[in-house]
Amino acid sequence: MRHLFFILMIAVAIPMAITAQTQQGIGLKGGLNYNANGDYFESINDNYKHPDRNVGYHFGLFGKIGNQIYFRPEIIYTSTKSDYDDDTFEMQKLDAPLLVGVKILGPISVFGGPSLQYILDSEFDGIAINNVEEDFSVGLNFGIGLSLKKLGIDLRYERGFSDNEATFIGNNGINVDRLDTRPDQLILSLSLLL
Repeated sequence: MRHLFFILMIAVAIPMAITAQTQQGIGLKGGLNYNANGDYFESINDNYKHPDRNVGYHFGLFGKIGNQIYFRPEIIYTSTKSDYDDDTFEMQKLDAPLLVGVKILGPISVFGGPSLQYILDSEFDGIAINNVEEDFSVGLNFGIGLSLKKLGIDLRYERGFSDNEATFIGNNGINVDRLDTRPDQLILSLSLLL
């Protein structure tokens, strides 16, 4: 619960911080994720499966403070999906990237920073998973963006810093299987500065 409070505080602080600056903007963003979560470990044979990547989606709000060098906090709803042979893992989360960017050539910029992540819901092969080790985790975002006045497009890579496993009873009813829920994704976004 305290993690959700922390993310909500960030969402409230974004507009207040932006209005206190001379270079400012708030906007909407959305797009597609090409993602895979971590490996699925079957305790039956002590083997593991790598996930097949799938397309997910995201949408949310962002703020921008500065021009040549800028700070860009975001609050994003993200839905991801990974396939492990016949099984599917789906996850919905709130992401709060705190990005610092630098314009490098005209409208082109590079950026990076930490991403705070709060898992809202997760499901493996139709079964809700309530025992993910940590609902709150930290990852890293970095990428490149193109801004054309109020319209922007960016491509970024996101990776979770540490393992965040979910455990559940295996197929044999005795052994416990594990699933790494850490994100590993390419994110393509369109943004509109309001």
